[in-house]
Amino acid sequence: MQQPRARITIRDVAQHAGVSVATVSKVLNQRYGVAADTTARVQAVISELGYEASLVAQSLRNHRTNVIGILVADLEPFSAELLKGAADAIRGSGFELVVYSAGGRPGDMVGWERRYLSRLSGTLVDGAVLVTPTVVDVRYGAPVVAVDPHTGSSGFPTVDADNLSGARLATEHLLGLGHRRIAMLTGRADLESAKQREQVYREALAAAGVPFDESLVRVGGYDAELSTRAAHELLSGPERPTAVFAANDVSAIATLKVALSLGLRVPEDLSVVGFDNIPESALCTPPLTTVNQPIRTMGERAVEMLIRLIREQPVERTHLTLATELVVRGSTAPV
Repeated sequence: MQQPRARITIRDVAQHAGVSVATVSKVLNQRYGVAADTTARVQAVISELGYEASLVAQSLRNHRTNVIGILVADLEPFSAELLKGAADAIRGSGFELVVYSAGGRPGDMVGWERRYLSRLSGTLVDGAVLVTPTVVDVRYGAPVVAVDPHTGSSGFPTVDADNLSGARLATEHLLGLGHRRIAMLTGRADLESAKQREQVYREALAAAGVPFDESLVRVGGYDAELSTRAAHELLSGPERPTAVFAANDVSAIATLKVALSLGLRVPEDLSVVGFDNIPESALCTPPLTTVNQPIRTMGERAVEMLIRLIREQPVERTHLTLATELVVRGSTAPV
């Protein structure tokens, strides 16, 4: 079996180039005092050996790594789409991107930001984007931007979407189709987005003169497994709803699958609306009516804001809310 190749060190470069470690260091840091032919020889050896400076060593030397961290509790459709936007923003910026996820370890979710940042603190990243953070009291000695933050007040610069408008569009769409028994699968109770979407659902029903029915509300938690159980409870009862507003597309797609398993036709027997407009929403059967929040743009704007903060450049707005819109597809119809 082939043994793993040992990491190339600055001493290896110096030995192969026939110069001192100090000379290699000067070449790496583009300092004066090294002859042009020596610089060329050292650079050729660096290329030949594939040497890369350690981020930790670079941080200790320059107090900067030019690396940005994207911290997520889990890699799921929302965070995956957001990472595409982060990649758009990082391109050509001179920064690199590292994604840190614990894979959504069960029972280990609250406060994950503190643990993750402590691992990266002071050496690996110059700043971090926290995606759907669960707490607001994170302390970190570098710039931090939050995407879709916790419900509490926070001093973090933030990027989110207009959840109030989006939830209103979704609920009013179902009301406009004549639905009155409209159920909701709510999101994560710790997130401002979930709180706002449920709030507007209740307000829109009241504005239409539809009495609120607590039995039609279940926690979906933005989670497929939890939403599947909740949807089954809603749809298998004797007085099932004619429509479901799910707080995200993962919950909505789970509802479509449950409806199919129970022999219900969508949209003839049940209308379903989601929230997010992840790529999967257009590919399911039937294609999902949903609220588009520009997730990819949210990731792009968050990284752009973070880079400006790292560079100590002025930021026009430290709380950026992006517009949402309803995308009508095949999962909704008149009652």
